[in-house]
Amino acid sequence: MKIVSQIKLPIDYEMELFEKKFLLSMSSKVSLLNRIMHYVVNRKGKQMRPMFVFLIAKMVNNGEVNERTYRGASVIELIHTATLVHDDVVDDSNRRRGFFSVNALWKNKIAVLVGDFMLSKGLLLSLENDDFDLLKIISVAIREMSEGELLQIEKARRLDITEEVYYEIIRQKTATLIAACCAMGAQSVNAPKDEVEKLRKFGECIGMAFQIKDDLFDYGQEKIGKPTGIDIKEQKMTLPLIYALNHCSSKEKSWVINSIKNHNTNKKRVAEVIAFVKEKNGLEYAVQKMKDYQQQAIEILQTYPKSDFKDALELMVNYVIDRKK
Repeated sequence: MKIVSQIKLPIDYEMELFEKKFLLSMSSKVSLLNRIMHYVVNRKGKQMRPMFVFLIAKMVNNGEVNERTYRGASVIELIHTATLVHDDVVDDSNRRRGFFSVNALWKNKIAVLVGDFMLSKGLLLSLENDDFDLLKIISVAIREMSEGELLQIEKARRLDITEEVYYEIIRQKTATLIAACCAMGAQSVNAPKDEVEKLRKFGECIGMAFQIKDDLFDYGQEKIGKPTGIDIKEQKMTLPLIYALNHCSSKEKSWVINSIKNHNTNKKRVAEVIAFVKEKNGLEYAVQKMKDYQQQAIEILQTYPKSDFKDALELMVNYVIDRKK
């Protein structure tokens, strides 16, 4: 956690104030809703997304943020939390960050309604303050996240994902929200259009690296949030696997696809698929691609003068690929 505290240091004051404003933005006249919101807020993660908003805003605006920056960060956090609550319902998941999920404690119907409430709160926060430019950024991100999830479901049925399609899925599913955070930070302090786009690209590169890192965890030995082999059990096509399938004989390919389709709950068979991917250098290839995205993000950062905010963002880029979970 030490590295996260280090990243947060230049925006400590803003993050503290943000938490208070965020709590206010979630209030409701319904006591059940307030109780659930309180539960959700007290089990928050590292809050990387609002951190991106504040660090970017301060880097491009001489260390200054404004009310729009706080609203932008709140909208991102509301929408992100709403998608997590809905994801747990879709995945029938009972845990979130080591605690019971909303659907585990209050059942699916309430969880879906809570997610909808957060979504509307986020949209209204922008509308009530005429932040139409900020609303557009987050609305595009929501559309892309939905499309990415559906594209993955559509392709997973056939297990024929190409590397290009895989990048499109993770760009929409994961990278688009981090890209929105960075664009939001720049837009909130009225940065020029081309600068907002440049920083959106910066966030996208970080998001791509982040997801590839997640894919690599599936092949690791470390004790992390998800057990190894879970992507294979869920028939998810990840970069190491796609690379291995593109660099093997048709006989080997048939065996792997058959294993994933028909033997994905067989521990021994899953372990054999993992060994096969490693043998075909799937992991090395994915690590290299992850580092390429990291490098692209660093290159964009290098166009900015030295500041504590730039240093913190560089730490963040490196943390994304060095993290252990």
